[in-house]
Amino acid sequence: MKLWEKEVKVSDIVERYTVGRDLEFDIQLAPYDVLGSLAHTEMLASIDLLTPDEKAEIHRELKAIFKAIEKGDFQLQEGVEDIHSQVEILLTERLGDVGKKIHSGRSRNDQVLVDLKLFMRQEVREITEGVSALFDRLVSLSDQHKDTLMPGYTHMQVAMPSSFGLWFGAYAEGLVDDLYMLHAAYKVINKNPLGSGAGFGSSFPLNRKFTTQLLGFDDLNYNVVYAMMGRGKAEKSMAMGMSAIAATLSKFAMDVCLYMGQDFGFISFPDELTTGSSIMPHKKNPDVFELMRGKCNRIQALPNDIALMTANLPVGYHREMQLIKEVLFPAIQDLKDCLFMCDFMLRKVVINQELIQKEKYKYLFSVEETNKLVLSGVPFRDAYKQIGLAIEAGDFDPDRTVSHNHEGSIGNLALEEIRSQMKRALGDFEFEAWQRSINALVE
Repeated sequence: MKLWEKEVKVSDIVERYTVGRDLEFDIQLAPYDVLGSLAHTEMLASIDLLTPDEKAEIHRELKAIFKAIEKGDFQLQEGVEDIHSQVEILLTERLGDVGKKIHSGRSRNDQVLVDLKLFMRQEVREITEGVSALFDRLVSLSDQHKDTLMPGYTHMQVAMPSSFGLWFGAYAEGLVDDLYMLHAAYKVINKNPLGSGAGFGSSFPLNRKFTTQLLGFDDLNYNVVYAMMGRGKAEKSMAMGMSAIAATLSKFAMDVCLYMGQDFGFISFPDELTTGSSIMPHKKNPDVFELMRGKCNRIQALPNDIALMTANLPVGYHREMQLIKEVLFPAIQDLKDCLFMCDFMLRKVVINQELIQKEKYKYLFSVEETNKLVLSGVPFRDAYKQIGLAIEAGDFDPDRTVSHNHEGSIGNLALEEIRSQMKRALGDFEFEAWQRSINALVE
């Protein structure tokens, strides 16, 4: 029997189709459903819809459920429709009629909205921690290899000198901008929809600002209709932030796959971090980075997946919104895994220190030699022609050193400035503010 069923039982075929994979992902919302119920019932007591004793009983059991979830001792019972029903059923089994009171002034619509926002808020925090760890690794490698030159390419042709310090540092700074994108999504996520009900409010005198405070949200979704319309927008915003990070990781993974190849030979990894071939004994395949590239390319499609699921829907709740979980939740885990694996692999990366001395890379220094002539007083166009003619005649023998000192160049990586940018980006999230509220709620 479902909480909403009356006398007629829904067809098993219809139930299987409509539930789909929802329970598979609902279990991930379990702790957040309890947190939402703790805040909601605290608010119900404040407006006299629960007595102090009833609230105390409900909170005792909700906190017991929360601890069971943390220990991994919680599961959805067979036949239960969703996580929201499971928590209410457990309370009713343990407390009788008192447990039936927790849904006053609330719909499953705003219940799942607040669960999702609490879930996404925590996942943004974990993604941010993964980004921060990878950033630190990249900056460390950038500093460590700041004097090791490597070829730079345009049009996939040898172009000008670069360095491993520049290469690692470029991706580190890219992660800063990616966090700006994620923070924009976080601002959308960190608003409280609880109390919007089915999307039209309630005749109960709900105190929505109180639940906002209890759950540590920055603010409310004030308009109750908009709160429901926000279903899908918060998820799409998060997907866009994730997509930015995934784009950076995918490009880096592509570089690694190229640079590991025998034709490049820029970097290598220990044998235990690569895979082999069933037929070619010499192979050391970059499977980790190939999978990372594929997963991150798939994540870049995520905003479009969510947009198409919710496109042209009229105002109000619609059942296909549950399908968003099927694409968003696995993508979140994939992104966290990719961030971890990238950091893990880079702990053992081996840099080819003598790379730049190869004969095929001597033309990298044509601009350096041209600039030296310019600095000695030769007009740029004359210097360009002089070096070009020397190359065509086979007389080009450059000095394979560089002298780049402006901000962000080979000789001045500006790592401290980039670190400062990342520190400010991380500080904008202010995760500790809501963590204090959550800690107070479950104590």
